[in-house]
Amino acid sequence: MLISSCKNYLEPFPNGDRSSEDIWKYQENVQGLVGRCYDNMARNYNDNEGAYLDGATDNAEITSTVNALHRLATGTMTTGQDPFLTYWNRDYQSIYLVNLFLKDRRGYNTPFILDQRMNDLVRRRLQGEAFALRAWFQWDLLQKFGGEGMDGKMLGFPIITTPVDPNGQINFARNTYDECVAQIIADCDSAYKYLPIAHRDFLVTVPGDLLYSGGKYWGRMDGITTRAIKANVYLTWASPRFNPSNNISRWDSAAVNAKKVMDFKLTRDNVTGGFNPVNAVNWFDPMFAGIVFPSRWVATNEDMEKMFYPGGFQGNGVIGATQDLVNAFPMANGYPIDDAANRGLYNPANPYAGRDPRFYSTIFYNTAQAKKNNTGVLMYTFENWSNGGKDAAGVKSSNSLTNYHVKKFVYMGLNWSDPTISRLPHTKFFVRWAHMCLAFAEAANQVVGPTDASKYGMSAKTAIQYIRARKTPDGAIGLSPVVPGNSDAYLTEVAANGKTAFDALVKNERRIETCFEGMRFFDLRRWTTDLTELNKAIHGANITLNSDGKTFTYDLNYQVGNRTYLSAYLPIPYNEILRMSKLVQNKGWDSWK
Repeated sequence: MLISSCKNYLEPFPNGDRSSEDIWKYQENVQGLVGRCYDNMARNYNDNEGAYLDGATDNAEITSTVNALHRLATGTMTTGQDPFLTYWNRDYQSIYLVNLFLKDRRGYNTPFILDQRMNDLVRRRLQGEAFALRAWFQWDLLQKFGGEGMDGKMLGFPIITTPVDPNGQINFARNTYDECVAQIIADCDSAYKYLPIAHRDFLVTVPGDLLYSGGKYWGRMDGITTRAIKANVYLTWASPRFNPSNNISRWDSAAVNAKKVMDFKLTRDNVTGGFNPVNAVNWFDPMFAGIVFPSRWVATNEDMEKMFYPGGFQGNGVIGATQDLVNAFPMANGYPIDDAANRGLYNPANPYAGRDPRFYSTIFYNTAQAKKNNTGVLMYTFENWSNGGKDAAGVKSSNSLTNYHVKKFVYMGLNWSDPTISRLPHTKFFVRWAHMCLAFAEAANQVVGPTDASKYGMSAKTAIQYIRARKTPDGAIGLSPVVPGNSDAYLTEVAANGKTAFDALVKNERRIETCFEGMRFFDLRRWTTDLTELNKAIHGANITLNSDGKTFTYDLNYQVGNRTYLSAYLPIPYNEILRMSKLVQNKGWDSWK
């Protein structure tokens, strides 16, 4: 089910002279069973789990019409183009490795270090990581492939908790969605028993233990990450698509676990020089204190800059933000652009003026300037008008189709025209402080409403204040400082209007905060019960330079594409359906069964 040959991945390090049984003789190879799972995770946002996945939603439009995710979004993807098969294989390969480590506690009982205390530190950490990694990859399978089967049942993935011979005769059935949730939660709880709450030097009470604990293991699974996994699992399980009876206990569990992560960040991780909730996200610091769990990083990388910049600035313009996403950003005072009284003073003839500071840190628009390190040194000016603009859609194949380009994840110190080109590391922040604020706000609102802080020690409104208060990467102050005497009039107004109004605001905040991180694809599905919200026209900006050579006419209802999904779920990989008769395909994929 997993791979064609054990030899390809059972050896945690490529030692050609060792068999799969020999690895138990070498402690570094036993550790490698766990370590290689981290190598299997994405390391950036330039893939089908990141920015490209947003290109299959109303957040972005992919420039290439032959891209597999573009074809998924337009209902034309064939069985030979499945971009998610690789993740099915990756997840099960990783699960195999940790199952091998966990079976009969063989990994745990391996002697790693002669000193018993140090050995206990290592083996407990590895045991906890193995459980946590299994939960992580199982959660990935559930999020990607969970859905209503053609038999009418809500199904997850085949749960496999022992090493399976990939060369044997196998025929697994999918477990129910609820069973998969229970397995993931159980693995998170097992992991928590072994892991430190977080890998931080200041949390290690015995100085000598720093040899095998503490910050050197940053980026590996820890206790607080298992709470974040549980929060995300419960949040999806509580959502309308997977919770038709609106079981409130699921929302409560999501809120409780998200709040545990928030409390850790606000109290134990909020040390001098450490986490501060108002600090801007630093996408180029793999040790950024707002991270809960990151990937391993790629040093001196320029993939995101090449991906997002237009051809005129030596980029490839492979994806562009939609007008639909641009419209989601409010005005500088927090009011939406469609506020009935226009209290934000939005001007459709000058649509980029006076917007939320987050807009300017996320999207390059017509006449926007790319300034080196956000100083006065101009590197590039965007010209997106159709009558002569160098960056306009259609002028080059390396220009966005929407007349917007993406700024998020772009290092503003990189200029390919410099004598010495400056590049910084890129990494993927799988779980961030902001993600937990959003999860808590959404779940707590469903349980007690927007403003009640008595149950959880914090209100859903306060969690959203943290999101709107944060500084932006280019130094701007947020909308809603969480400081006595400051207020966010629109947030206060919406919170007073109750659960439904506040839920809509939370979803919009989630859209803005997580855009191009690959999360909206799954959010749209868990929030809806039909295809209406998925299948919509996608818009860009059609811009014309006026005869005065200074002003522009904007058509902001310019259609650039459609979403025509045939199913709310991703397909179970076709090759696996052919191999295993017990596998039930997801609803809507009739030609893939």
